[in-house]
Amino acid sequence: MTAYSAAFDWARRTVTEGRLPTAVLGIATAEGTVALDAFGATSGRPARTEDHYRLFSITKPLTGLVALRAIERGLLTPQTPLTTALHDFGANRDDIVRLSHLVSHTSGVREPALDVADLRTELLKPSRDFAAGAASRYSSVAFDGVAALIEHATGETWEAGLAALGDDIGATFTFDESTDPHTVVDAEANGLDIAAMARLRHPGAGAIGRAADLLALGTALLRNDGTVVHPATAAMMLRPLTGDIPRLEPYPAERGQDWGFAWNLRSRAPGLIDRDVFGHGGWSGTEFWVHPSAGVAYVLLTNQGTRPGVDADELDNAIIAGR
Repeated sequence: MTAYSAAFDWARRTVTEGRLPTAVLGIATAEGTVALDAFGATSGRPARTEDHYRLFSITKPLTGLVALRAIERGLLTPQTPLTTALHDFGANRDDIVRLSHLVSHTSGVREPALDVADLRTELLKPSRDFAAGAASRYSSVAFDGVAALIEHATGETWEAGLAALGDDIGATFTFDESTDPHTVVDAEANGLDIAAMARLRHPGAGAIGRAADLLALGTALLRNDGTVVHPATAAMMLRPLTGDIPRLEPYPAERGQDWGFAWNLRSRAPGLIDRDVFGHGGWSGTEFWVHPSAGVAYVLLTNQGTRPGVDADELDNAIIAGR
């Protein structure tokens, strides 16, 4: 781990100073995992490198990859309307919401809490924030629409597609609570009912995984050899879909990012050394990022929703510098 000692010092320091309860940090190249360690404890339970964590919104690009695989089979295109799968969607809307809008947070669908009683009911409510494509506002419920399109097109559950992706790269992304993911220490204080959210098996926020699972994905994406998606598809998924349209909270323009096909593209991030990067973060502090030019991917798993004094750009820069 000497090549990335500064990054692991960051993780250790952030836990030791009480800014995070735990941190599992792993780094990979196209050849595989090169460094992995764990720090801290959750209510006396020491963090281990093989532990499961709730991935929260890292689930979004996983679902996006399943949709891309359906596109490669000729079953969908980015322009497929959501009404193809959900005929009742869009009551009182005069626009067309397409798959590309759902994956790029430009659908205008109003966003409910992560622990609502039923995602599909929320998705089908006859209201909108804005016309599809006119602005960007972060949306998790939109990925229930992505799941609906996948299932309508393939005749299989979107979770089956996710399992197939995992099998191809040697990873397991699950919704199985028996994996005992680390408790999100401040979920209740932040008004989030984790048990209720878990029951949704949320395609935008519900997956559970280990560092090794995401590192396997990072390695496969760096190789770009067709195992995950065809190289041409990989290039397409990283094309910005948001351009210069207004960015609404919680990701305003000054965050310096674009949205690709379910990926966060930090192409204008003011705090990064290397802006050739795509990935995603999650509500509890989870991070998964791939730097193609630098040839490195990394994952940070942790379990705290509110993180004052934690700046993940610091970690990203330490990894890129490789010190």
